[in-house]
Amino acid sequence: MEKSFDEATAMSVSRKSIILNTILFVFKLYAGIFSHSGALISDAVHTASDVFSTFIVMAGVKQAAKAADKEHSYGHERFEPMAAILLSISLAVVGVLIGKSGIMKIIDGSYRTGFTPGIVALIAAIVSIAVKEIMFIYTKKAAEEIHSEALLADSYHHHSDALSSIGSLVGVVGARLGAPVLDPIASLVICVFIIKVAVEIFIDSSKELIDESCDEETEGKIRDAVLSVDGVRSIDLLKTRKFGTKIYVDIEIGADGNLTLNEAHSIAENVHNSVEKSSSDIKHCMVHVNPV
Repeated sequence: MEKSFDEATAMSVSRKSIILNTILFVFKLYAGIFSHSGALISDAVHTASDVFSTFIVMAGVKQAAKAADKEHSYGHERFEPMAAILLSISLAVVGVLIGKSGIMKIIDGSYRTGFTPGIVALIAAIVSIAVKEIMFIYTKKAAEEIHSEALLADSYHHHSDALSSIGSLVGVVGARLGAPVLDPIASLVICVFIIKVAVEIFIDSSKELIDESCDEETEGKIRDAVLSVDGVRSIDLLKTRKFGTKIYVDIEIGADGNLTLNEAHSIAENVHNSVEKSSSDIKHCMVHVNPV
């Protein structure tokens, strides 16, 4: 079966992420070991975790793209926000571990390694920040284009890695300037940013699992689409619910009570088609006709 545009885009972006993260992991690990930089070695491990998170994205997108079947008559779109929730949890764990590491280093004084990281560590940290921010922007743009919660969550994983690399850069610079305590302090700041993003992703993704209604702007467009159909006298009821990245719509319209069944059905069908054409996110529209 041919892949949908959404699935093909998400898979293409994810494959590029895996390749770049693998290269970055090897580069930062080598630079960290060679330059005696514990901060950079930890940053390399963080990058390796991004490879794992991208595999979760690919699995979520793959499942979400499956057509409806006997066991899942409404489709599988909710696999997307489920994957995003898993990523938000892993992102929060990364943030907590970074913060914990910073606190422990301050308490036990282990940031005083006695080694001065070489120029290679400095270059590796700068390259990592630049590459991960580019990956963040690229992945986020693709996620917004195809409305993929899982891919959006993965983009923020890239951003968290860039923040982690900023911490590494601060640690390397601090060690070279004789102030290695800057490394754990930067880790604490980065921890707060990462956990904040993780919580936001978790909340947004959870909304798509509990049948949250659409925003007023989307419902306004749906109302306009309904009222544009000849024969519609009124909108008696409008309900919307998010199902993963898609939307289901239930509508009750008022029409002339003297119409024949075929005429009323024709109006309902026109309303159905008009609503589904109003947005590519609308998967299905159910229309009920009330006599006026």
